[in-house]
Amino acid sequence: MSRYLTPAKIGLLSVVSLYADSVVPTAATIPVLSFIMSYLLPPKGLTSRAEFSDAGDTTAIPIEDFQRATIKHASGIPGRTLWDLLLKKLWEINSFDAMHVFFDSLSLLLPKPQEEQQRESDYQGLRRMQFSRTSPFGTFIRRAQLEFARLQLHDGITLWKNFVTYRSTTLSMWRRRNPGIGKLSFDTNLTDGQLGKNELLFAILYGDLDDGDHAEVTVSTDDLEKLLEFQRDPSGVRITENMRKRLTQMALAGVTVPSLLHYVKFLDSWKSGDYPSSFDSLHRYFDYTMHNRDRTFYQYALLNLAILQKDFGCFSEAIAAIHETIATARENKDMGCLNYSLSWLYHFSKSYPDRLNEIRESGVLGTDKEALSFLKTKAKESGMWSLLSTSLLSDAKVALTNGESLAFAFESITKATHLNLVKRLTAGFGSEMGMQSALFNRLGVSYLAWAYNELFLECYGVYSPADDVLYAICRGVTALALKGRYEDALRRMDEIGGDILRTLKLQQFWTSHMSVLKLRRSLFRNELSAAESFLSQLRTNRQPDQELALVVRLLEINLHMRRQDHTKAMDILDKDAKEFHEHGADVFQQIKLMVLKARIYNKAGIPQKGFSVAIRAASLAYKARLLPALWDAIGALCKVLISLKEFEAATRLMESIMPQVLECEDCELAATSFSCLADAHMGLAGQMNAGSLKRKEHLVKASGYLDRSFDDMSRLGDVKGQCEMMAKKATIMHLNGDCVLASDYAAKYLDIQKAAKEEAV
Repeated sequence: MSRYLTPAKIGLLSVVSLYADSVVPTAATIPVLSFIMSYLLPPKGLTSRAEFSDAGDTTAIPIEDFQRATIKHASGIPGRTLWDLLLKKLWEINSFDAMHVFFDSLSLLLPKPQEEQQRESDYQGLRRMQFSRTSPFGTFIRRAQLEFARLQLHDGITLWKNFVTYRSTTLSMWRRRNPGIGKLSFDTNLTDGQLGKNELLFAILYGDLDDGDHAEVTVSTDDLEKLLEFQRDPSGVRITENMRKRLTQMALAGVTVPSLLHYVKFLDSWKSGDYPSSFDSLHRYFDYTMHNRDRTFYQYALLNLAILQKDFGCFSEAIAAIHETIATARENKDMGCLNYSLSWLYHFSKSYPDRLNEIRESGVLGTDKEALSFLKTKAKESGMWSLLSTSLLSDAKVALTNGESLAFAFESITKATHLNLVKRLTAGFGSEMGMQSALFNRLGVSYLAWAYNELFLECYGVYSPADDVLYAICRGVTALALKGRYEDALRRMDEIGGDILRTLKLQQFWTSHMSVLKLRRSLFRNELSAAESFLSQLRTNRQPDQELALVVRLLEINLHMRRQDHTKAMDILDKDAKEFHEHGADVFQQIKLMVLKARIYNKAGIPQKGFSVAIRAASLAYKARLLPALWDAIGALCKVLISLKEFEAATRLMESIMPQVLECEDCELAATSFSCLADAHMGLAGQMNAGSLKRKEHLVKASGYLDRSFDDMSRLGDVKGQCEMMAKKATIMHLNGDCVLASDYAAKYLDIQKAAKEEAV
């Protein structure tokens, strides 16, 4: 099979020739040109592999597409449509010799050099439209002529026989205009009597056509390479079933399969979790590459090997492979591969901090700031704008992780945004807008965080890698869960497309996030057995995302606290705190653990220890401007103050932060804060004289705050919290002397418990 030419391309050349003959009317010019260019130019409008697979007729154009594009347009010849003229041009190629004449005649569509124009007097007499040699049409014609001239005799005959098969479906339409046409009219040598059907030469040339055994090949090696180039993007999803069938059919049809097919198989096996097949395909691809291009691509083989080993949990092998990649890239002076490898190693060290010592022993990376400064400098020098954008976002992330200046973080994100827009780095919008969403979340501006997340999914999701889309959806689901909208969150997780979940890494992340969502809901519903089951599932898999790993550990501690096993909860917390400290944990993670530690001390009856821990957590959150964590730390501090009978101070603190707490749109934080305020007012009421106006005022305020807390806990489905609020309401009603209402609240307490047990069953 030829490298470039196919019967469909001969059809396109025929349409171009018709356009040059000036028989296309003005009204049909744009539709005809659009039809031709849609197959000559790369499909920029396609945004996913599914669309490319469905619209993949760019490689094999059925003859019916030509008919649909031309039959509805009249031509410059009265009584004839463009389809009639195209049919005539196709059937005029009635022999292998006529095909040579057709390709030779394409030279008339291109202008000749000035010297030849002056030598040939008849050149000025041509009135046919001509195309610039560098135009899309001119380039297509010159490439087609060159490839046809390069064809060996066998390949040329194969192309001719494929063209005969391709055109044969139009025989009945061509016969309507030419009644004398027969079944053997595809070759003029057969109709002129020069070659009989029973002769040996006919059997050799057209025997398989006559018997129906000829397998038509409608694609070329060039078409297959274009399909493979589209599939080689490692940040996308796996090959669809339709695309896999098409590639298999092309390979079986006799198309010369490029070595790139092995790389596509490697990507597909890698994403499906098939380690042996991916390893084998990677070696096959780079064996061909090394054979053809010596050691030019050796560093890329090592880079892919490092990525593969990392994704399958072989971290020591991955570090060894990436170190060899860096050394080889330096030896070959491949700055692009070197910079990318250093960036990959930096992000690997941040994702797996337990391997940090092993990485730093090599001396390749210095401190975070030194590594990022080096990467930014080299990215600017080599024009690797995608790497520069990633490094700027990493700068912002380091600033947030260490609790440094928010202004610097905003500056770095703004620079990355500007770079993405100016350089049209559409693949970088996911990371950039995700970082903006995380920053606003840490500032307690939940609405802006939600808006940035949804804006990315709505406007840029179709242009972004599948992992960025999945992470954005999970961020939105987490926001819904914080608002108590668990049904909406679960429905949104279930709506995630099947193409994304066909990749093993993304499917594991989706499974972990879904388990965390169900674990959180089970804890609120007081279904501790179900929560233990979800927790055991999460323990079996190492969480690739550090934030998700922290959430799992916090929920595990919460489970033990709900079981009143404070000793076990404290042991787990101390172990996690020590591990995070050794690996340089995020300041947000440190604050979360400190706040939880203060609450455990308070519940265990040691509020004095909890006081110092809560003060340190609040101070650290204030310096880092982590406002939701600050409100949480102040809430824990107020709980300690209430235990120490400092009700007035607790009331002042809580009332000063309540507007900001409500802005966070976190039902659990709001419910805990309202409950704390109610406890503080109850304490103040206890210090007043019985029957005094101040006592009643504090009791009324406490009752109102309990109602607000109960509403938020109802949204979360927190059974234990709702029962606690009802018990406190019954106590207030009893103190007010209203025994009827006290009995009602007590009955409601029992109803909530009964409903929870029935729902659990």
